[in-house]
Amino acid sequence: MPNASPSAKPLIIFSHGNSFPASTYGVLFRNLQTRGYAVKAVEKFGHDPAYPVTSNWPHLVQQLADFTAKQVEKSGQPAFLVGHSLGGFLSLMCAARHPALGGQPVRGVLLLDSPVLGGWRAAALSVAKRARLVGSVSPGAISRKRKNQWLGKDEVFAHFRSKKAFALWDEEVLRDYIEHGTHDGEGQRLLSFDRNVETAIYNTLPDNLDRLLRRHPVKCPVAFIGGRQSVEMKQVGMAMTEKVTKGRIMMLDGSHLFPMEKPAATAAAVEAALLNMGH
Repeated sequence: MPNASPSAKPLIIFSHGNSFPASTYGVLFRNLQTRGYAVKAVEKFGHDPAYPVTSNWPHLVQQLADFTAKQVEKSGQPAFLVGHSLGGFLSLMCAARHPALGGQPVRGVLLLDSPVLGGWRAAALSVAKRARLVGSVSPGAISRKRKNQWLGKDEVFAHFRSKKAFALWDEEVLRDYIEHGTHDGEGQRLLSFDRNVETAIYNTLPDNLDRLLRRHPVKCPVAFIGGRQSVEMKQVGMAMTEKVTKGRIMMLDGSHLFPMEKPAATAAAVEAALLNMGH
């Protein structure tokens, strides 16, 4: 295994939110690279048949572990696992199950608006999944009907710019999403992140995080950055997150999608959180 040179850039393995390929976060990545970090990412979770989407996401966690181990071996650098929404949960579960990857201990986990579900809410989710009701209460009810084809990039831009969830996005981030989150096909512009995969991810949300973390306590520090206007944070509550992070919590103005709304501020907050965890 190569040894990292003293001047090697600290390594971030970034995991994307559901339905947003990693390239959507290009502005954030470039800001982090300017701050001296090396950033690597799985482009799309759930699309590799070797790592299918199943309940509690064990194969997606394994995909992240395998990818991280390769990147760590290549660079000789231990990694920080940083993830947004879906990606934060995968990062936390990965660090719990694999405290060392590529022969190096995981340096820290940073959750970007990934509030950890525990207690009665997790129990209710488990019941809903077993009763097959989860599809009607999760965001999967919307994602399975999501519009997935347009006449061209201009129409895609107009479609998303008019939507409330996307209205506050940094324009360069939205352009990246249109460039990398859609592709040409059949004379149209098509959504790249399969809406059936997106729906399957929502409908198999982990209900076992508190059990997993009791059985496999995370050995590295964990921190959380949330959006002040995040509906998701309010829905899930913060009790379990406060416990897991030991209070390492920071807030930015913005919704659940604050990394897309304020990529430069997010990069500064990520750097501060990683420095605080001991980088």
